[in-house]
Amino acid sequence: MGVLFFCAHIPFVIFRDSIKFPVTVDDGNIFGSYHVFFMITTLLMLTGLVLFAFSKERIEDEQIAQLRMDSLQWAVYLSYILLIVCLAVFSKKQDIKDVMHMGIWVPLLIFIVLFRWKMFRNSRYTKEDAI
Repeated sequence: MGVLFFCAHIPFVIFRDSIKFPVTVDDGNIFGSYHVFFMITTLLMLTGLVLFAFSKERIEDEQIAQLRMDSLQWAVYLSYILLIVCLAVFSKKQDIKDVMHMGIWVPLLIFIVLFRWKMFRNSRYTKEDAI
């Protein structure tokens, strides 16, 4: 379900870029077309990532919980390091706004990659030990 929501987000963003959707806020109106479009696509993306990241595994034991916790911890560390580096490098107002938007989804994405990589390595070692 999470992958479906995340994949549904991608055509919306591509559609916005192809029709030259205005990238300015509609005079501070929170119900302006840009803001509503931004909120819908952001909610689709975040809901999909959260559902995918924290969905239950077939076998949910203490080892999986430990892998999940370690991955989450490293994801937070790496995302804050990336955020600090980006804030130090970019100084324009628009760039900082984009960096802050990145701060919403980058920790989830790093967590998913780290957790899936650790799960892959763990399953590979388990199969080798069984032989």
